[in-house]
Amino acid sequence: MAAVRLGCVARDRIDAQSVVEGLPTAAEIAESSAQLVDPSDNQVLVVHRGDVVGYATVRWWRERDGTWLYRHRGYLLPEHRGRGIGSAMLSWVEHRVHQLVRQQGTAQTAVFGANAMTSEQDATALLLGASYQRVFSVVELELADLGRLPKHGKQLSAGITLGSVEPSDYHAAWKTVVDSYADSASIPSWTFQDFLAEADATCWRAAWHGGQMVGVVLCSIRRHDRTVGEVEELSVQAEWRRLGLGRGLLLEGLRCLREQGAATARLFTGTANPHRSYDLYENVGFRRRNEYVRYRKPLHG
Repeated sequence: MAAVRLGCVARDRIDAQSVVEGLPTAAEIAESSAQLVDPSDNQVLVVHRGDVVGYATVRWWRERDGTWLYRHRGYLLPEHRGRGIGSAMLSWVEHRVHQLVRQQGTAQTAVFGANAMTSEQDATALLLGASYQRVFSVVELELADLGRLPKHGKQLSAGITLGSVEPSDYHAAWKTVVDSYADSASIPSWTFQDFLAEADATCWRAAWHGGQMVGVVLCSIRRHDRTVGEVEELSVQAEWRRLGLGRGLLLEGLRCLREQGAATARLFTGTANPHRSYDLYENVGFRRRNEYVRYRKPLHG
């Protein structure tokens, strides 16, 4: 399976360092597969003369608006494309989704979902040909040199302090992030338990006004490549935006990533982000690298 992903790099112009979807190792694929519900039922391999030449997986979750998204993702070596194999893989995952929907009783709100980079021309053509529609996309940005960070710029408002996030602050940090997505329906539900399961506050920074957290940035070092840092979340409460808090938090988080050994940083954001975070990231020095499109299709009709 790792060889399949490697074999797709040139044709699909895969970015190996992407934090959205890069080039996983065999160990990372094994870890991801182990997290699937019933891996043997929700993952299919394509084998040719004893070698794996493609595979597809099905995952699902409930979004904030109650939609059940059944997301499938497939990979096929370029030399085996154009022979109907991709279509057969798509038919398999759609049939599997129909089985899951019947078993789970989610037919009223269930939809098919699929992802593809804009550079994955074959996958894009396959999805569009099967009546999938583009619903939104996310753009990945990179700050190439953490050694050349800009200064803070705008002075923080009186009474605002920036500092680390302690375990006693975790719930406030989680709620700050969740509240920032209050108007975004098409994201997975994220419980406090989910938050705690991956909590590592080494490079988390918060903005405080008195005893109240008014903003937070969650940064981390990639486990399998510690030269790459990631800005996972940057959230500021609505009434405290446009005051320089976002920039201040972001720079504090990036400085911490640098101190922890990261040379570059990545993040991704929706192209339709209403808070103009894209402008902030570009102002700090981030540059666009990739675009990942999210497709959907009704289960019936």
